[in-house]
Amino acid sequence: MDFILGQPKIVLYTIIFFAKIFEVSIGTLRIVLVSKGQKAKAALIAFFECIIWVLVVSTVLVDITSDPIKVVIYCAAFAIGNYIGVSLENRLAMGLSSIQVITELEEGNELAQLLRDNNFGVTVMKGLGKEKEKEVLILHLKRKRITEAVNLIHSQLENALITVNEVKVVRGGYIKRK
Repeated sequence: MDFILGQPKIVLYTIIFFAKIFEVSIGTLRIVLVSKGQKAKAALIAFFECIIWVLVVSTVLVDITSDPIKVVIYCAAFAIGNYIGVSLENRLAMGLSSIQVITELEEGNELAQLLRDNNFGVTVMKGLGKEKEKEVLILHLKRKRITEAVNLIHSQLENALITVNEVKVVRGGYIKRK
């Protein structure tokens, strides 16, 4: 701790800034892992997150009244860490999702075949809309493939109703690796 506190102020501020960004970013990923039931990975990340937090907070609190700039840097890094953590999680796109597509009766089977030709598992069901029968397509897929699937659906049917939901667990079925 004395090593960190003995650094010139600009170095100390830089350490606080980047350590806090890293800590909050991995904390965001930890929360995602917890929500997906990945306890072991979340616990490992939590251990390192906690070590970083204790070191950073204790550094900020030492002589806080005579150097309030540390608090401002800490707060800015906290905000940036949240932004980076969410951005990183979106890029990693961990987990599974479900897409439901509601189409006109005659369009569903053709769209389902297009999706299957592109390695998506699709289930087609009949549904009843306000005024007429519809077809409901259900896909379970890796989150990394959501954009690909939605773009494919939209290229075929611009007026299809598309909803995307996060899924915690899928057992069985067909989820193609890509």
